[in-house]
Amino acid sequence: MPRKIIASLFISLDGVVEAPDQWHFPYFNDQMGAAVGAGMNTTEVMLFGRRTYDSFAGAWPEREAAGGQEAGFAKQLGDMRKIVFSRQRLDLRWRNSEQATGDIAEVAAALKSEPGGDISLSGSVSVVRQLLTAGLLDELRLLVHPIAVRKGMRLFDEGEPSIPLKLLASETFSTGVLHLVYAPDTAPPTGGYEDAVATLGE
Repeated sequence: MPRKIIASLFISLDGVVEAPDQWHFPYFNDQMGAAVGAGMNTTEVMLFGRRTYDSFAGAWPEREAAGGQEAGFAKQLGDMRKIVFSRQRLDLRWRNSEQATGDIAEVAAALKSEPGGDISLSGSVSVVRQLLTAGLLDELRLLVHPIAVRKGMRLFDEGEPSIPLKLLASETFSTGVLHLVYAPDTAPPTGGYEDAVATLGE
């Protein structure tokens, strides 16, 4: 099977994806942990924007070294190939990390053409947006939390053209979190007001 690029994001009901550490944890349970873990099991390469990489690199190596409950997952992250996008020259000390040489679409397209496991993103909103616009993102996995954060960066910014998506799967967790999996819709529905009115009489 061709390898896929998959983005996973914690998102609030009003579309906020910024600083999930400030509102996400009350909703974390075994169901969410299983969903996150399942996504990582098929991953061979991770893509990062600089800020998300700094957040991960500032936490997970220490958790691996500490040898606690999270050490296994931390080792899994450390062992993966990690590619970081930044306009600045970076000093990457987390093992198996490298800075991308080329723009996001160019690097992602080249990675997709190679054999291997899936390519994943966690956070890194600017990278996700560019992959969506370029038509290179295969799956968008959203963990929609039942909270309106009311401040912070949202996943979808204003711009053209619109990006039609189709729902591949959905699951409701006991916390009220929705796990929604989308893919680009290459044949989106059509119709206008008259078509909608016509359905009312059916």
